[in-house]
Amino acid sequence: MKGIILAGGSGTRLFPITKCTSKQLLPIYNKPMIYYPLSILMLLGIKEVLVISDSKNLKNFEELLGDGKEVGIKIQYDQQEKPRGIAEAFLIGEEFIGDDSVCLALGDNIFYGNELADHLLSGADDIASGNADAVVFGYQVKNPEDYGVAVFKKDGTVVSVEEKPMSPKTDWAVTGLYMYDNSCIQKTKTIQPSKRNELEITCLNEIYSKNRRLKIVQLGRGHAWFDTGTFESFYEATSFIRSVENRQGLMIGNIHEIAYRYGYTSHDELLEFIRNCGNNDYKTYLEKMLHDDAARDNFV
Repeated sequence: MKGIILAGGSGTRLFPITKCTSKQLLPIYNKPMIYYPLSILMLLGIKEVLVISDSKNLKNFEELLGDGKEVGIKIQYDQQEKPRGIAEAFLIGEEFIGDDSVCLALGDNIFYGNELADHLLSGADDIASGNADAVVFGYQVKNPEDYGVAVFKKDGTVVSVEEKPMSPKTDWAVTGLYMYDNSCIQKTKTIQPSKRNELEITCLNEIYSKNRRLKIVQLGRGHAWFDTGTFESFYEATSFIRSVENRQGLMIGNIHEIAYRYGYTSHDELLEFIRNCGNNDYKTYLEKMLHDDAARDNFV
């Protein structure tokens, strides 16, 4: 499975900050926003990632993430010059995806949960085993009328996906994380642009759901999801990350820690990064992590 991070959009709801930079480059507490969706793809074991943004900001993403070697993966870049819908990511990334399945993460969505990795892997397993052709991740919300809402059976089979329904049939919102088999490319090519001239991801999900090939993974209690498209949600996500990290002493979305823990990079490669990243809390955290690991290894 390959990964795509869609970091486009005009970010008008965060104006005037986004007049000069992409919202996915803004900090959520102590890390760039894009670190969080990238960490999700890395937790899935995905080592080939395509970052899609507009031409103005692509160079800044490249400056931040490089070719991915620093965290043991491969990162490529492509552009979506105008916001033409989430589903367009599969057309832009057609050559990158090739014959593989794909996981699409929206660059402004943040996920957290103790068992999150297990839920992510269960979705990927559904695709790999043929149990489903597409998987979405659902989160209960108190205002489902503001989201795309999934209607599904007890076994997780999605019956329908409704975009901002006036009378929602469930309170399970579809989050900004999607997994598809390779047919998503051809299916996207059949979608007609919406009234706002965009290729809607809901339309793609409806194609899968009509054939009963769309599954939902429910992110229940103990999980958190933030769509940081407004100042209110941006602040809420920042406050949440800050609170959890300060209480636990563990970083959320630290891509260098994940790369080390999952064996993408070696001990020596992490040390080399630490030596060259200046003096900051990010460096201090990684140093403490290595020190604590060494102490546990030597404990008798």
